Amino acid sequence: MNPLDTIATTLVTVGGINWGLVGLADKDLVAGIFGRKTAASRVVYSLVGAAAAYSVARFALRVKQMDPVNVQESIEVDVPLRTAYDQWTQFEEFPRFMSGVERVQQLDDRRLHWTAQIGRVVRQWNAEITEQRPDERVAWRSTDGTHNSGVVTFHRLDDHRTLVTVQMSFQPRGTIEAIGDAMGAVRSRVRGDLQRFKSFIESRGAETGAWRGTVARPDERQTA
Repeated sequence: MNPLDTIATTLVTVGGINWGLVGLADKDLVAGIFGRKTAASRVVYSLVGAAAAYSVARFALRVKQMDPVNVQESIEVDVPLRTAYDQWTQFEEFPRFMSGVERVQQLDDRRLHWTAQIGRVVRQWNAEITEQRPDERVAWRSTDGTHNSGVVTFHRLDDHRTLVTVQMSFQPRGTIEAIGDAMGAVRSRVRGDLQRFKSFIESRGAETGAWRGTVARPDERQTA
């Protein structure tokens, strides 16, 4: 932490304690030390206010420059490999087990349009399937809006059990998402989505549909 951050944090902490006491006990420590409405007390209040503004600006800058959040979560599902994979190809069914996802429209074999609520904000973006191999993997990336990309892989454990692994990269946008990441909200959501997927497919025992086509990686498409 640089010296300015240290000073700002100290002043904001002092100000927070002071106004907490004002609210809870009607005791203003600054006024008690320097007197009410004196030049000295005004200077202290001004410094606290400036420190708060500085801290908010610094936080906003860190949010803007924030590195992508990388998440990896796995879960075992008690269905055959083909069943688990086939269900995941039914993208328009995602709102049935993905928290916050309101709608997924499959525009064609490779393009999807997403509508989701993140915090209290509704976000929409387009995504493309960058690779899809039956019973192995589905990879994607956003093409506009909220930046995210990742891959879901499927691994046979035995005839009736499958390991599903999600690897995802997500770029927080704005203060709410940055705070959410700091609190582990993205990881918690992915973990919860996998648990709901497990409950959904195991309760059915069969997929709602399937697409067994292949999408080649971009480098493979360029050399084809």
